Amino acid sequence: MTIFHIPANEIELTAVRSQGPGGQNVNKVSSAIQLRFDVVASSLPIALKERLLSMRDHRITQSGWVVIKSQEHRSQDMNRMAALLRLHDLLELAAEVQKTRKPTKPTRSSQMKRIESKLKRGQTKALRGKANWD
Repeated sequence: MTIFHIPANEIELTAVRSQGPGGQNVNKVSSAIQLRFDVVASSLPIALKERLLSMRDHRITQSGWVVIKSQEHRSQDMNRMAALLRLHDLLELAAEVQKTRKPTKPTRSSQMKRIESKLKRGQTKALRGKANWD
């Protein structure tokens, strides 16, 4: 688990109206939060920025902004915390460095087992044919 410190001035939090049902309250109260974070202009390490921008995630725009909308809670504060938590999870996911895969060859015994199973399967299928009484 990596700890990130992002200054508050690098994150834009905007209150917007929630979608979906909610009666009269949904038309009056802006309880959803839209979080915007500029990856390119941020103070994150360069390697982390590159991994974050190379991710295929719908929340990352082509111009390098992370846009997260949180509207699952009725209160603005809870939605703000949820959006910040999602940003943190996204950064943690980008911080994980994948191991490079070392190509390996199948062992000789596994190759032999594979061939034997194919031969056995072929014999089983050959026995299913019509009987030849000649």
